[in-house]
Amino acid sequence: MTATCVILDIGGVLEITPKTGWVQRWEERLELPLGTVNERMHDVWRAGSVGSVSEQEVHEQVAARLGLDAPQVEAFMADLWAEYLGTPNEELIAYVRGLRGTCRLGILSNSFVGARERETALYHFDELVEQIAYSHEIGVGKPDLRAFEAACASLEVPPESCLFIDDVALNVEAAQAAGMQAHLFEDNARTITRIAAHLDAGPLFPGRVSLG
Repeated sequence: MTATCVILDIGGVLEITPKTGWVQRWEERLELPLGTVNERMHDVWRAGSVGSVSEQEVHEQVAARLGLDAPQVEAFMADLWAEYLGTPNEELIAYVRGLRGTCRLGILSNSFVGARERETALYHFDELVEQIAYSHEIGVGKPDLRAFEAACASLEVPPESCLFIDDVALNVEAAQAAGMQAHLFEDNARTITRIAAHLDAGPLFPGRVSLG
């Protein structure tokens, strides 16, 4: 019998990640028009999300494209990571921790080079689930169907046995297209109820998207 599986997103689900306004603050500090940072850095952000640049190369590009010295680059990247990492969603993390041994558990996250080291140190997600599929490590991100296939393959489970939790509707729809069940994260209560229903139903529960 195929094991039941739950795969979760990180940012906006296991981490609470409100916008901090750090980019706008740097644009004001550097007297740049709004939108300049992302305009100059968008290809670097993209490369970092699929692991085609190193952290050192990101730092070098930040310095070159924004005209920052070494201490400024460190401060800039610290602000980036503060928003990226947010704070832990303690209630959901505790619930998922209690599921260990009752089902297969994984994470699928659109990420950035350096994320695994920081999230492992802060939140120990490597101890929470069996496998983590980071976009910067697998080379592809959601909503590309290959990202979902990689997450299922890492756990050695078929997509139809998996419930995927994400806070972005497009990714929820993509998970369904990949053959998974999917739930749009809006709050902990509804998400925990949906996971419990998935586990109660057992393996190979007919796929559907739940939006609440």
